[in-house]
Amino acid sequence: MPENAEPPPGVPPRTVSLTDPRALRAYAHPTRITLVALLRHSGPFTATRAAELTGESVASCSYHLRTLAKYGLVEVAEGGQGREKPWRATAQFTHWPAYSEDVSVAAASGALNAAVLERYFERVVRAQKLRHELPRAWQEAEHFGDTMLHLTAEELAALGDRIHELLEPYEARHADPALRPEGSRPVNILRLAFADREFPEEHLG
Repeated sequence: MPENAEPPPGVPPRTVSLTDPRALRAYAHPTRITLVALLRHSGPFTATRAAELTGESVASCSYHLRTLAKYGLVEVAEGGQGREKPWRATAQFTHWPAYSEDVSVAAASGALNAAVLERYFERVVRAQKLRHELPRAWQEAEHFGDTMLHLTAEELAALGDRIHELLEPYEARHADPALRPEGSRPVNILRLAFADREFPEEHLG
């Protein structure tokens, strides 16, 4: 579905964009990142259910959900009252600036990047510890490795677009369980490409 297309009824928008430094800093809280991810996969649910899923108190989850709602990342769904009102994610993905000349936006984006990377690391480590419990086919299908490429900035951006095109046909399954084929399970595809500063630039050609 194109970025600017209207989603079908009942389907959340594809992306919510954060550009306000206050919103970026608010989202950088580990519990809030977790709550948004859980709502996108398992929502809607109440603050009580959020507490069960995260191990946080109901009061804490209620506070974090209200904060996320303030910046447009979640919203109240139909039904329930008070702490028993259900919440849902407002979009399937979150976008924030990769570059900004505004120092406050750049700093807040960097802090959010760091928080997300920490969450990635924790999830990857946990997945590696538990992967022996997966069936053989899944263990052999998982990807683990890296590739060193020499690219221009334009080539790197184009490569990212091509990877996105490969993944896009499967993204609708996240929001609509009816589209998931039998035997499928959640798979986290991490896309991490960065200019490697380990090697002296004068030796790179």
